[in-house]
Amino acid sequence: MQRLMYFSLMLLLAGACHRVSMPTTKRVIITGIDASKKPGDDFFTYANGIWNDTAQIPPSQTGVGSYSFLNYPQRIRLQAILDSVSTSRNSAGSIEQKVGDFYASGMDTVAINKRGYEPIKPLLARIDAVKDVPSLLNVVTEEQKAGDRSIIGFYVGPDNKQSTINIAQFSQTGIGLPERDYYVKTDSSTRSIQQAYRNYLTRLFELIGTEPTAAEKNATVVYDLEKQLALAHRTNIERRDVKANYNKLAVAELSKKHPTLSWTTLLNDLGLQVDSINVGQPAYYDKLNTLLTSVSIDDWKVYLKAHALTNYANFLSQPFVDASFAYAKILTGQAVKKTRAEEMTQAVDGSLGDALAQLYVKKYFPEAARKRIAALVDNLKKAFEARINRLDWMSDSTKTKAKEKLYAFNQKIGYPDKWRDYSTVAVKRDAYFENRLATNKNDYLYSLAKVGQRVDRTEWHTTPPTVTAYNNPPLNEIVFPAGILQAPYFDVNADDALNYGGIGMVIGHEITHSFDDQGAQYDKVGNVTNWWTKADYAKFKARTQQVIDQYSSFTVLDSVHVKGALTVGENTADIAGVAIAYDAFKLTEQGRATLGKDTTKLDGFTPDQRFFISIARIWRVKTRDAYMGMYVNTNPHSPAKWRVNGPLMNFTPFYKAFNVQPGDKMYKPEKERITVW
Repeated sequence: MQRLMYFSLMLLLAGACHRVSMPTTKRVIITGIDASKKPGDDFFTYANGIWNDTAQIPPSQTGVGSYSFLNYPQRIRLQAILDSVSTSRNSAGSIEQKVGDFYASGMDTVAINKRGYEPIKPLLARIDAVKDVPSLLNVVTEEQKAGDRSIIGFYVGPDNKQSTINIAQFSQTGIGLPERDYYVKTDSSTRSIQQAYRNYLTRLFELIGTEPTAAEKNATVVYDLEKQLALAHRTNIERRDVKANYNKLAVAELSKKHPTLSWTTLLNDLGLQVDSINVGQPAYYDKLNTLLTSVSIDDWKVYLKAHALTNYANFLSQPFVDASFAYAKILTGQAVKKTRAEEMTQAVDGSLGDALAQLYVKKYFPEAARKRIAALVDNLKKAFEARINRLDWMSDSTKTKAKEKLYAFNQKIGYPDKWRDYSTVAVKRDAYFENRLATNKNDYLYSLAKVGQRVDRTEWHTTPPTVTAYNNPPLNEIVFPAGILQAPYFDVNADDALNYGGIGMVIGHEITHSFDDQGAQYDKVGNVTNWWTKADYAKFKARTQQVIDQYSSFTVLDSVHVKGALTVGENTADIAGVAIAYDAFKLTEQGRATLGKDTTKLDGFTPDQRFFISIARIWRVKTRDAYMGMYVNTNPHSPAKWRVNGPLMNFTPFYKAFNVQPGDKMYKPEKERITVW
């Protein structure tokens, strides 16, 4: 685990920019460079090659390195907090008691194993008692409240046409494989995953006493039914169409269209008193309405049992946990199970996240860091405004609205100003399964209470210790949790070049998401509306198409192509994020000095070279091939190599910093270098 640094931002910006004193010493340690490689051929490998050759992926992990894989060592830090509070005397009802007892209940595998699958026998009996579609749907809605999402994909979020109000929303769901294409592809890798999933379902039925032949038959019933549902799904690429996913419909109209689903009863059973809902992917619910009558009740009961078992498997005894991992191993390539302590730390973070985060922030994240990162965010916005002003393809009227949106950002740094209250959640030290249900039901009620209410702009959608950052277009907000505000993204002892190439690039990336293929459809208050001129939007779409075409030519795992249409938003944000961060770097005292030809080297590299090396370091990632195969199929981000090489081959200052010349593999003639923002 890289140590969490206590941050200090060294900025001296021109004009109205924030002025912070510079440190007297700078520690720059650049390691992992493979000097045998030409920077202009493969900069990712040049900057990370030595590290990649020596890095070992822990057997319990699917990868190692920066970004999301930093959450592994981060969980070890959280685990230490939980080990401490779980063995301490804590006041009843305190956050220490709740997270400590939740953790301890999950660590008591002797008690969990003794119970076997006893905790879900009442649910299995309720499913056995189903006689018709109404009783089937009643089980579905009751389980939805307990966190078991089967055929109904209910959630709460802002209305895209009135972003200040939360509405009930329904999305496609109902499948067990990662996404629809896993049911239709026939390559050997996908077939092995399909078989592993069938084996998993078979094993789960065997564990509740079903004879092997019948268990295998049940698995086939479930798989075939899921495949029918999957074929009604939109693809991940199709789901990028923001407007197509907005279908606000009257409940009365839906009830006529889907009489078997009986929307009025369904919504009442979910606790919803509404006259309209948004149905993100209507074709799924059209198909579901048909299948509820064309598929026998007995087959539906088998399906519900399978989804209950897969949902709760990791809360039950060891044979269920082992069955779950046997499937995950094929899907992701993870060699061995995570330790129980790591799994339980992850469970606490997911179930009582704000409570655990308070303990984390108190120990590891100083208030001063928020202020310093806030200054950096403000300076990146100034750099982006300057780039908007210089665009030669956008009219002045659209530029004005783009800048209005930029300065309407709600920025969240470190941790929430208002923590979530878990006072109504009862946590017992000797009841792990019941603790999981209690937190799931609390999450459901917490979400349900927001329907029809004004959007809480202070709410966070990730836990503060998580190594991530995000942009939320309906709220026009950018969020940088405490977890990502550490090395290699930010280091108090590093110079501006490294910090701007690190966290600066991430900030620029998240800013740009408000102006990518999806974010650009939201206005400054988060409503989906057309704030562009027709001509400007056409030019914008032409440039994002260039991004799609270029990234679709990139390959991983020898011959697997990046899905340019799936990753276009993240790639657009990467390309612009580098440029914005570089421009902001040039506003600092150190950056301005380089404009005067100061190329003082630290660790053998000029400031500009350190900036680009820092970008490569924050995406320093090594993964298992199986995980990468799933990642390319399902993830909207490009693989790490192309998060580095893709943006840099389009950025002229990189060419100058490393003397990239025609003939180098990353070289592109200047007219072919893509600039969107």
